[in-house]
Amino acid sequence: MATQAAPKSGFDKWKEGVDRAPGDARWNLWDREIQSAVSDFNQHLATTPGYRPLDWRTIKAIIWVESGAGNPQWHIKPMQIGVVGDPGMDSLLYGNEGGNLILPPIWRERLTTVSVRTVPAHNIRAGVGYLLMRMAEYEYHSMPTADTTLYEVTVKPGDSLDKIARVNGSTTEVMARLNPAAAILQTGQVLRVQRASTQRVISGWRPLSTALIFKRYNGGREATYVRKLEIVLEMQRNEK
Repeated sequence: MATQAAPKSGFDKWKEGVDRAPGDARWNLWDREIQSAVSDFNQHLATTPGYRPLDWRTIKAIIWVESGAGNPQWHIKPMQIGVVGDPGMDSLLYGNEGGNLILPPIWRERLTTVSVRTVPAHNIRAGVGYLLMRMAEYEYHSMPTADTTLYEVTVKPGDSLDKIARVNGSTTEVMARLNPAAAILQTGQVLRVQRASTQRVISGWRPLSTALIFKRYNGGREATYVRKLEIVLEMQRNEK
């Protein structure tokens, strides 16, 4: 009596799909869109400390892990960002996690919750943006505003450097830099003030790897994610 074959796992079904991918026209369907998106981000972030240009093939591999091999979302949300239950889109577009620093200015204006969920090109850019947002390291720095005018204020009884900064739209750090002799304030003392605020800035970048993509982009939700990524990346390396 013939033994019944064990049912295929989700990974096995996925693997069968990607094994056929290089001969499938869909394999290269999003290449130009990915290249365009990655180029935009690479240009925008090039001057941030320690940034290494993103390889567009990494994004292609993520797309094939997220929605390749016959997923019905392939033609709508290829990077799966914005699907029900995924907080990534909102944290990129509206959260306080640094998305405004990551997105190129033109895409800060274009990307919306509706467009990310319905326009593949926007979904790809939101996915790339979320990945980079999660790979960036941030610090808060005291930054002067566009108003470079130096104002003068007179110290009153009960004043402190922090109080004067808050009242005059500046920061303690900028006040201290402009007034190095103001460690101890004296009533009647004249101080210089410049408008400033505390802002988040990109201070560096985590080294990109399949393990870090799994942890910070996928959120550690899928046990086979790293294995899948490495399979697709190897397929790309073996392409003629």
